[in-house]
Amino acid sequence: MQRRGRVRLARGLWAGAEVLVTCGVVVLLLVVHQLWWTNRQAQEGAERRVRALEQEWGRAPDPTPEPATENDTVTEGGTEAEAGSGRAGEPVREGAREPSPPRWDQAYAVLRIPRLGVVAPVAEGVGKRGVLDKGYVGHYPGTAQPGRAGNFAVAGHRNTHGEPFRYINRLRPGDTVEVVTRDGVYVYAVDKALARTTPRDTGVINSVPRSAVRPAAGYSAAGHYLTMTTCTPEYSSKYRLVVWGKLTSMRPR
Repeated sequence: MQRRGRVRLARGLWAGAEVLVTCGVVVLLLVVHQLWWTNRQAQEGAERRVRALEQEWGRAPDPTPEPATENDTVTEGGTEAEAGSGRAGEPVREGAREPSPPRWDQAYAVLRIPRLGVVAPVAEGVGKRGVLDKGYVGHYPGTAQPGRAGNFAVAGHRNTHGEPFRYINRLRPGDTVEVVTRDGVYVYAVDKALARTTPRDTGVINSVPRSAVRPAAGYSAAGHYLTMTTCTPEYSSKYRLVVWGKLTSMRPR
């Protein structure tokens, strides 16, 4: 009887060990899928979309932007060239045209961060399934479009699904962020950052961005701003990390 009991106990322990090993393998596969496979899929898809956009536009843009000229100087109230145009944030050039509104979930611009080696498509909306989980950068609806007066506010994943904003905490004042559209190339210089705020702090994406949680963080005057938001700390969505920039130059494609 004792021997039979020991055999049953051994079989039970073996079965339990097999279950634990199986569960461990399943969890490991889920982690690999989330951290590696989703990144690979999203990055490849985002790269294809960038190439498709550039082909659609006719040619890849010159990565070296021209500085703002005396006749196209960015000021807090707009560009000097805009004085008689009535189109805020839009440089007045021969052949310039009013861009059509972007379609929901459709990529319509390319965001480049040279310091980080980031090249990602920008799509309208910040939904996970339709935009962010594709490795895209999402444009907050209702905020300004690239180069326009106000705040061009975007979001991106920090971990998994392409993670285009994983290292934006490493950006320093003066680092550039380029936004390329069918009509123009807009260059922003990183200016300020907010290391942590709540997900409900909508003040950071206002036309004049200023944190509603930390009022000392942000701006007090109208201008041409860029806001990039992502989750923090890494592998968590508890807080938001914010990086701000100001428009420094723009030119038509």
